[in-house]
Amino acid sequence: QVQLVESGGGLVQAGGSLRLSCAASGRTFRALAMGWFRQASGKEREFVAAIAWNGISTDYEDSLKGRFTISRDNAKNTVFLQMNSLKPEDTAVYYCAAAAWIGGRSPSEYANWGQGTQVTVSS
Repeated sequence: QVQLVESGGGLVQAGGSLRLSCAASGRTFRALAMGWFRQASGKEREFVAAIAWNGISTDYEDSLKGRFTISRDNAKNTVFLQMNSLKPEDTAVYYCAAAAWIGGRSPSEYANWGQGTQVTVSS
């Protein structure tokens, strides 16, 4: 079992930046693929970004490429999501998720989830 704790959310003006962190415990972090998802009020959870266990391969939702960057520090058991040029439509609860070795774009591919962190972007 993996425990995930997100942090770094908050209120930011449009055009600003936030860096989300997700600390993992309970299982060898290096064996985990990690993903970020988000869920806006009244909408389904959607894929944001994913990173392979070794940090070499990354994937992004197409519309977020160039603004969001996923990275990981295996020595600190932490995955990050750097979000730049934020827009009001980025407002959502952001979740990190863990999958054994390989993770994709579907939430069903991830077995473990954090509690989420709220990101609110004001116009």
